[in-house]
Amino acid sequence: MAAIPGEVVVRGNAAGYTQEITAGGHRLYSDEPKEQGGEDSGPSPYQLLVAALGACTSITLTMYARRKQWPLAGVTIRLRHAKVHAADCAECETKDTILDRIERDIELTGDLTAEQRSRLLAIADRCPVHRTLEQTARIVTQLV
Repeated sequence: MAAIPGEVVVRGNAAGYTQEITAGGHRLYSDEPKEQGGEDSGPSPYQLLVAALGACTSITLTMYARRKQWPLAGVTIRLRHAKVHAADCAECETKDTILDRIERDIELTGDLTAEQRSRLLAIADRCPVHRTLEQTARIVTQLV
């Protein structure tokens, strides 16, 4: 079957958790850590998820700074994902809920003013992956 443009294909062998991921002409692997029964042969699915957010954030900030001709020299993003207990969540259906939490630290290098840094911080929340993660995505699944 020919690949559809933009399609990502993930293949796994039921003998383990290692997954081969093909995206366009790129190939990478995902796996679970050894303490979760995997071989740790690649990033975990959640690491890939936050990597997508980090990459999108960095690209978005770089594009914005270039358009504005600001002296942004580099972007480093550090991300962490955790499941957190939200006992008093006002928006939750029950009072005892587990929520996903992604922490994102952004380091900007370059001779930027405080105002430019502040604006770039605001722009970080406008990257497309950030917006997708904040919304409820509809996932349509079918057996083929």
